[in-house]
Amino acid sequence: MNKDFFEHKAGIYDSDDNRVSNVANIANAVIDAISFDRTMHLMDFGSGTGLLLERIAPFVRKITAVDISKAMNDQLNSKRGSLGCDIAILEVDLVSTDITDTFDGVISSMTLHHVKDIEAMFVKFYALLNDGGIIAIADLDKEDGSFHTEDTGVYHFGFERECIVNAAKKAGFKNIKIIDASVVHKPHGAFPVFLLTAKR
Repeated sequence: MNKDFFEHKAGIYDSDDNRVSNVANIANAVIDAISFDRTMHLMDFGSGTGLLLERIAPFVRKITAVDISKAMNDQLNSKRGSLGCDIAILEVDLVSTDITDTFDGVISSMTLHHVKDIEAMFVKFYALLNDGGIIAIADLDKEDGSFHTEDTGVYHFGFERECIVNAAKKAGFKNIKIIDASVVHKPHGAFPVFLLTAKR
């Protein structure tokens, strides 16, 4: 059984102003970059308590939230009645679990650094998309390891943007773009966040 690294913090996850501000910035960047419509069914990979998807929900028909943490999924489930589209919640490890559904897009915020094999993840994203589907993936630029002050299953201290672009390209994605999305401010430093968008 996988350890739930977020069990102890799920209940207060949304009370961190820096976290909420970061995800709001990411959501705004996603909305600016992607033309959503109310026919679309998205996956939110590493959906957590739904901070990203609740901001994207009014623009689409349905979002399938995928997260390995029961505690985080429980928090998201408690918001279900106030979200702007249909929501499905899958409590699975997408890295090791195959999903038969396909999607019009995959969105994700601050999750990729918890995935060991980035190239394999982009291959999976590609396979999960309908033709013409999009990805919008936000995560940390390369950092010195000080962003995380506790063990939450971190495999990467952020990413070199070129490496992320190359992983998307190798998986078959086109129209790849990467932009500044946000900056997370902590007492010990500022941590830039990128947004990668691409199309199948």
